[in-house]
Amino acid sequence: MISQTWLVTGGAGFIGSNFVRWALEHRPQVRIVVLDKLTYAGSLENLRDLPGDPDTGRYEFVKGDIASTADVRASFESFAPTAVLNFAAESHVDRSIDGPRAFIDTNLVGTFELLEAARMRFAELPEGDRGTFRFLHVSTDEVYGTLGSEGYFTEETPYAPNSPYSASKAGADLLVRAYHRTYGLPTITTNCSNNYGPLQYPEKLIPLIVLNAIEGKPLPIYGDGGNVRDWIYVEDHCAGITRALEAGNVGEQYAFGGKSERSNLQVVEGICSALESLRPAKLNPALKSKGIDSYHELMSFVEDRPGHDRRYAIDASKSERELGWQPAYDFEVALERTVAWYLEHEVWRDAIAAEGDERSRQGLATATRGEPESDLSRAASIPEISEEGS
Repeated sequence: MISQTWLVTGGAGFIGSNFVRWALEHRPQVRIVVLDKLTYAGSLENLRDLPGDPDTGRYEFVKGDIASTADVRASFESFAPTAVLNFAAESHVDRSIDGPRAFIDTNLVGTFELLEAARMRFAELPEGDRGTFRFLHVSTDEVYGTLGSEGYFTEETPYAPNSPYSASKAGADLLVRAYHRTYGLPTITTNCSNNYGPLQYPEKLIPLIVLNAIEGKPLPIYGDGGNVRDWIYVEDHCAGITRALEAGNVGEQYAFGGKSERSNLQVVEGICSALESLRPAKLNPALKSKGIDSYHELMSFVEDRPGHDRRYAIDASKSERELGWQPAYDFEVALERTVAWYLEHEVWRDAIAAEGDERSRQGLATATRGEPESDLSRAASIPEISEEGS
């Protein structure tokens, strides 16, 4: 029997669509309403073949913009959510360098519109129903800036964003905090490390490297490849978000990490090794035609991007202690599982490519518009190395 309605914004994106699938499978009492604008990184392909049939009333999709007052208010009025989970975000750092306005509109203005609608909804609820209403905001570890070779981000780390993307997310986080402190809205904020897994848009590091490799294209690595990220498998993140929603204390932040720090170079090498196991280079026509015997031969180092944070790492002990959450997946095992998913889902790959698969260099702050691209930028797609709630 359906007893709850969760409004999931950005549910057609990478983390959002994985969360929708996870919730439909693990929470039979919940109806999921997805509100998504369907920008380049959000696709209905990510919501096909869901484990919950829309005809049962457990899943509905609404196309709408969280930065639109009308779209947000209409969703609240139509579905009367018992919880709001805000995954909607512009999350590509390079894109935020090229064009920051979209990040302000979605990440900051969109969060404001959701908070305003949630505040009105909460005020209208009978006193007995207010205790279960929640507004959960999904954020990123990039709001904390960068780390040295030691130390970890925690929920107490001061904010120090270094890109328009992370600044817009930091502003949204602070708005969520203010709406709890000022209006008593029962909010929870989560901050995660880099996500990986199925359904991720191919501009991000892992799917970009996988797809470039199987097509025999260069595997570009920023700078010296030494930038370090903590990686969390997306299913672990979805389980953590659900625990925060159901067991977290209102007004709190919870950080989720995978205990899997790896340099970009290590990640790319790991993908190459997984590909050699799953689809050996010697049997790949795209590589054979170029006389290449190993995926590792495709690796290349390219100019770093401006303001590139050196290291992120999360201390998730608060989530482990208060929520009873632990990451379940080993990085190397889950990475091979992820690579296998992209290899096995050619229909998804083709559908995303048809919608406009953009594996191209962005985020060169010193570039002059209209100048010819270099041979390298034409030959290789430059990966984005950060991921958050999109």
